[in-house]
Amino acid sequence: MTNQNLTYPGGLPALLDRYEGRRAPFDFGPEDLPALDCDLHMMKDSQVSESATERQKGEPNTSWSRKRREIAREFVGNTELTFLNAQLISNLRKRDFPRQTPALFRRLWAEEANHLIPNLNLRWLVSSVQTFADHGDTLQQREIGHALRMLFGVMKLYEFERTYSGHKPGKDFGLGGRTKARLPLDMQPFALRNGGLDINLIAPIWEMAEQEPVVGPLACHLLNELNSESGGVFRRLKIMRDKLERRRADK
Repeated sequence: MTNQNLTYPGGLPALLDRYEGRRAPFDFGPEDLPALDCDLHMMKDSQVSESATERQKGEPNTSWSRKRREIAREFVGNTELTFLNAQLISNLRKRDFPRQTPALFRRLWAEEANHLIPNLNLRWLVSSVQTFADHGDTLQQREIGHALRMLFGVMKLYEFERTYSGHKPGKDFGLGGRTKARLPLDMQPFALRNGGLDINLIAPIWEMAEQEPVVGPLACHLLNELNSESGGVFRRLKIMRDKLERRRADK
């Protein structure tokens, strides 16, 4: 097979070059992230000011200071604790980071999930749960993180590509226009009426999350959000199942 026939020419080496190229650590200069034993309660009661988005006198012009100001623009008016969570995630995506970063991230979610969940938007909540894939303290935390990273990542790719169809996320394709073509990798078609693939994807993750005290509340919150989401592939499958059931009942 030639590179012209590949979705990713160059295969794994080329993918790793692209992947690793985005993981260069930040240059902190003389700065650092807060210590592991920092006062989280104080951060919870303090808001991010507009000045956090501007370079201060004497502040080093490092890649981290520029990134921190960029992140701050999303958190003006929100709490310093939510801002810290985003800073930790941004570093944990890199190959290297300040030594205390993973433990401080886990401490935030072990002690302050009740504050973080209602004060972070869905984008940062998803980023938070995905960070546990690589930096969870236990196998169970990492499994939940990996499962939701894959689930939400594939959903994002599919839902974005679908926008080019001209259909809104809540609009199903209906029952009459299916093309009976080969599925990629010779997958068997999904059984719309009785198929359980969607449930098989979601139920084990949700059950595991119910039993996990640190990432579990975050994961359960996101799965409840997914369950109530009015658009997306899972809701569209429900709409199509309901239509199929009504069609059968009318016969």
